[in-house]
Amino acid sequence: MDISVIIPTHDRAHTLERALGSVFGQTHAPAEVLVVDDGSTDDTEGLIRTEYPHCHYVHQDNRGVSHARNQGIRLSRCAWVAFLDSDDEWLPDKLAAQVQALSEHPDHRICHTEEIWIRNGVRVNAMKKHAKNGGHIFRQCLPLCVISPSSVMIQRSLFDEIGLFDESLPACEDYDLWLRICARHPVLFLEKPMIVKHGGHRDQLSRRYWGMDRFRIQALEKIIDTPGLSPGDRIAVAEMLIHKTGILAQGARKRQHTEPALRYQEKWLKYQALRDRLGVAH
Repeated sequence: MDISVIIPTHDRAHTLERALGSVFGQTHAPAEVLVVDDGSTDDTEGLIRTEYPHCHYVHQDNRGVSHARNQGIRLSRCAWVAFLDSDDEWLPDKLAAQVQALSEHPDHRICHTEEIWIRNGVRVNAMKKHAKNGGHIFRQCLPLCVISPSSVMIQRSLFDEIGLFDESLPACEDYDLWLRICARHPVLFLEKPMIVKHGGHRDQLSRRYWGMDRFRIQALEKIIDTPGLSPGDRIAVAEMLIHKTGILAQGARKRQHTEPALRYQEKWLKYQALRDRLGVAH
């Protein structure tokens, strides 16, 4: 099974070397490794040219992680794609385990794994809300992102069906993609940790943007109108929109932010009414 590895990066030469080391240390070697440099001003290019000249290095103006991943997908040549964030790392058997699992479950087109979390150099346990699962997990994906991009291996042709990462979203772009995929397809899950996620640093998107549910609401509003979504799933999306818009409306009112408070209150009322209509029809 040939695999294209896509690593988006921006000013992370200090962690990129660790990420690349974990890729080239795989027991199942990838067919190609694409590093998409999203406008770095550090020595990222020098690191690749000197230490990893066999990588396919692509430099672009700073256009965000979604554009970088999409650029990698477009340039990839293999039937399967695996992503790795430049601050994370893979354990040595990650690709081999996924190749074996997918060969045993040929009806699956996406596979993810359990993970180890490191925050500021210390291992931490994930909270219950971050629990990973396999199968038809669409409703489990609604509260927050439960699939890590660094753990995923995905059939490239799935992007032709589902579309690429939404470049209009400054954050939660992975949440949006997993919703679109999981609305249609089951997910294969490996319970053994196969990646190490490093967090706590200042340039994480979750630190850069306040109110991440703003972007999850955008993704939910897209998915609720998707043709083919089951009535039960559509009701579940409406209920999650009610929950998230209600929280944001309340928070805006407390801060006396009148315009967003009214906007999210209107959405809250809209999805209350939609949920009730769907419930009667269902």
